[in-house]
Amino acid sequence: MKSKSRKVAIVGSGLVGSSCAYSMVNQAICDEIMMIDRTYDRAMAQALDLSHCMDFTGTRTKVYAGTAKDCSEMDVIIVTAGANPKPGQTRLDVLDEAAVITEEIVNNIMASGFDGIFVIAANPVDIVTYMVWTLSGLPRHRVIGTGTSIDSSRLKTLLSDVFSIDPRSVNGYALGEHGESQFVAWSHVTIGGKPILQIMDQHRERFSHLDLDDIARKTKDAGWEIFTRKGSTHFGIGSALAYITRSILNDEHKIIAVSAILDGEYGQSQVCAGVPAIIGSDGIKELLELNLNEEEAGKFLASCEIIRTGINSLCLEERV
Repeated sequence: MKSKSRKVAIVGSGLVGSSCAYSMVNQAICDEIMMIDRTYDRAMAQALDLSHCMDFTGTRTKVYAGTAKDCSEMDVIIVTAGANPKPGQTRLDVLDEAAVITEEIVNNIMASGFDGIFVIAANPVDIVTYMVWTLSGLPRHRVIGTGTSIDSSRLKTLLSDVFSIDPRSVNGYALGEHGESQFVAWSHVTIGGKPILQIMDQHRERFSHLDLDDIARKTKDAGWEIFTRKGSTHFGIGSALAYITRSILNDEHKIIAVSAILDGEYGQSQVCAGVPAIIGSDGIKELLELNLNEEEAGKFLASCEIIRTGINSLCLEERV
C-alpha cells in the first residue's frame, strides 16, 4: 500500500456500486471511497447520500466523487460498471458491450498511474477479469474477480435452510464460471467440518428428500430468480465486494472463491475461473487446488473451455 489512508475507488455508481459503498461505510472498511461514474452528477449524488450516513456509523469514511484521472493513489479499484443482460439473455450475451466499457475504464485508470489492486464485479465477470488483467499489465495476483463468491454464499444459505444451521457453519464452494456452467464441488462441502456426503449417508431417513442436483441448480439460478423479480441483484454482490476488499486492506488471509487468472492450477492456463484463494494485502496470496473427483474435474474443464472461448473471441492481443 502506498499511503497510510486506505483508499478505494468504485467505478460504477449504480445499484451494485452504491450497495458496495454502503456496505463498506457501515463496516468501516476503508478511510476514503471515491465514487466514479460516466455521469459525474450521479457519482456526486451517491457520494453526498453516503456521506450523510456518518452520524450514524461508528467511524467516519470520507466519500467523494472523482474521475479515472484521480486513481493514481488508490489502493483498490472496484469495477462494477458494465452491461446488464436483458430478459432471456445470459451473462455471456453482453460480452461485446462489456468489453467496450471495460477497455475504456482500464485504459483511463492505468493512464492515471494506478498501481494497486483491481476487484471486478462486472459481468461476464470471469472474462472481464481476464480482460482487465491483460489490458492493465498488472501481475495476476492483483486482478481479482468476484467470481463464484456470491454463488458459494448462495449455496451455504440454501444448505443452512435444509440443515437448520447458520450459513457460516457450512464450508463449500461453487466453482468455475459465474454463470451457467458453474458447479458445486460436493466432495468438499462440509457442515461443522463433517462432509455433507457422509452426513447424508449416515442419516438416510432424515435427508432422503435432499436432492443435491436440485440444490446446485437453485444455487446457479438464484441470481436470475432475483433479477427476474426486481430487475437487478445488488445487496449480495455488494457485500461480496466489500468482503473481498476488507480482506485485502486488513490483510485478513480469508479464503474466498474468486475469479483468478490460472497459470497451471487445476491443469488450466490462459483462463480465469472461480476457485478458492487466500486474499490478503497483495491480492491473491495463493490459489487452493482442491482435489476434485473425476466428475468434478470434468465439469471444471468444461466450464473453463466456455470461459476460454469467450476470452478468445475478444482478440485481446489486438487491444493491448
